[in-house]
Amino acid sequence: MLLFVLPLASAQDAVSLRVDRISHPLILLEELRLDFVAGGGARLSIERARFGGQRLRRLRLECGIASLSAEHVSCRDGRLWVGGARRALELELRVDLVRRTVDVAIDDGGGIRLRASLGSDGSLTAQVGRLDLGVVAAWLPALQVWQAGGVFSGELRFRKIASSGQFTLRGELADGRFGTADGLRAAEKLVANVAIAARFHEGAWSWSADAEWRAGAAYWHPFYIEAGPVLRAEGRLDDRRLEVALASLAVEGVRQLAFSARVDLAEFKLRSAALSLADADLAVIGPRWLAPSLAPADGERLHFSGSLSAGLRFDEGMLTGLDLVLDAATLGLAERDRGELLHFGPVSGHLPWQRGCRSQAHFDVDGGRWQGLALGAFVLGLRLDDDQLQFDRIRIPVLDGALELDGLKLRRDAGAWEGSGAVVLEPISMSQLTAALGLPEMRGVLAASMPGLRLRPGEIALDGALVISVFGGYLQATGLRVREAFGVASHLSADVELRHLDLGLLTETFSFGNMTGYIDADIRGLELANWQPVRFDARIASSAGSYPRRISQRAVQNIGALGGTGGMTALQRGLFGLFDTFGYSEIGFRCVLDRDVCLMDGIDGQRADGGFVIVRGGGVPALDVIGYNRHVAWRELIARLRRVLAENVAPVVR
Repeated sequence: MLLFVLPLASAQDAVSLRVDRISHPLILLEELRLDFVAGGGARLSIERARFGGQRLRRLRLECGIASLSAEHVSCRDGRLWVGGARRALELELRVDLVRRTVDVAIDDGGGIRLRASLGSDGSLTAQVGRLDLGVVAAWLPALQVWQAGGVFSGELRFRKIASSGQFTLRGELADGRFGTADGLRAAEKLVANVAIAARFHEGAWSWSADAEWRAGAAYWHPFYIEAGPVLRAEGRLDDRRLEVALASLAVEGVRQLAFSARVDLAEFKLRSAALSLADADLAVIGPRWLAPSLAPADGERLHFSGSLSAGLRFDEGMLTGLDLVLDAATLGLAERDRGELLHFGPVSGHLPWQRGCRSQAHFDVDGGRWQGLALGAFVLGLRLDDDQLQFDRIRIPVLDGALELDGLKLRRDAGAWEGSGAVVLEPISMSQLTAALGLPEMRGVLAASMPGLRLRPGEIALDGALVISVFGGYLQATGLRVREAFGVASHLSADVELRHLDLGLLTETFSFGNMTGYIDADIRGLELANWQPVRFDARIASSAGSYPRRISQRAVQNIGALGGTGGMTALQRGLFGLFDTFGYSEIGFRCVLDRDVCLMDGIDGQRADGGFVIVRGGGVPALDVIGYNRHVAWRELIARLRRVLAENVAPVVR
């Protein structure tokens, strides 16, 4: 409805024009007021406006020179404000009331040009030259949080056909950029071409779009993306929803990538989506798309091969279907400057999953390798039921033994995976194992049982005991907890018992001299941070029982080197050079590590001189090994041990 208001006192001085609503398939204006003032000027205010899908409020136009007649309305030397913007745009406007056409030109004074013509038949043509997205962002709150910038140039055309209309947009973005305050999303030097065509019919737009990303790069945490993708899409748009019926994205290393989606615009919520990925080359997409998720800090150390195909389905923002196929897929982890540390695969198989349905997955794994330790081929089978995974018994050959996982179950709860199972390590030759790992040769076998393994987000825990057979005795760990095992803040805690370890095997393995007998050890409150000890209370003592107890001259020297300056009686110093081995009755040593300092002690009982006995003599000949330095920096103690093993450094005997 149009209302012309002419003041009765002086109709020639001022004219006011009010318009409730102006509508067009592309434009909607509401609550307009136009005032022609004395002197030839004019003011126009628009309370609400919509251009395409974008809504604006409080537009204000002031014309330095305005004219109104039965034939035309014009505005020259105009200044336009949008919303609360302080910066005005220069504007020229002419409306031909006879031909029913509109021509408008906008200039921001910094190079931006916008020219538009609205024909009597409803057609619209607009050219944009160097539109600064930073200026547009000042008008549009949705763009402000992205700190968007860049320059857009292009042409828009609209042609009305009966009750429908056709719309096309072609343009180029240059020097595009954006960034969020948290730094997790950013881009710069973007160059892209875009072409959009749409047809308006029965209250909705049927559209198609093509976009080519030609230059620049973006970071979308945790992914770094470079130019190259080409998008083609088509769908439908109305006031309530956006539908992407079919879209394809050309990406290097992928034979085909297609998707569809339905978005609720009122709530800006993804209602449904589907994605199809065919024959993705893992050597290409692995470093770009998989490594940042698997190992953000060490992505450059991962390498991939083989191919992957997948289909995904989302409903109401949740994953409801997954179909995954691997073909000779491999994963490797390289150690800095030392070659490959880990290799897994090739893996081939199929995993089908759909929410609310049960399915079976099967993968053939052609072995793997960790450093020099080779793993044999095995089969990975599992049953899927909604958010639960139940694995078949898995047996992985390791040298002359095997690692067996039984009853392994995983469950997703509140967005996180938890699980439980049992692990058994069948006996493996220590000789073969140490050779494969490049360690000093050890004898015997390694076997372990972990009946109560629990997996939680960022944590591996053990209910019960981990038992390992080693050096003729056994190691038992209880209260075992590993947090962030592969992260930068890994932490392990446990209590460890070692029982009846054969000193002959132990000292021979580590070239420590020669000792006969057996020892027990208790390590209480063990804590490792980044796999380095930070706290424990360790005690070593001779095992109970009757057995030969001898210690060689070299072993005496090495024990003394670990404990610092040792002491012997004058008689013992005289005997030391005459015999190769000595009898002993008891061994005892304690180290309480806290704040990088080891508080050392020996066999229970105080000496008058403040020393502590590490080895108490017995038999003929016999000698005591005594330590006096009770406080030793942990790093210094480790350095002493390394020197003993590498150089066989002897203590100073006084």
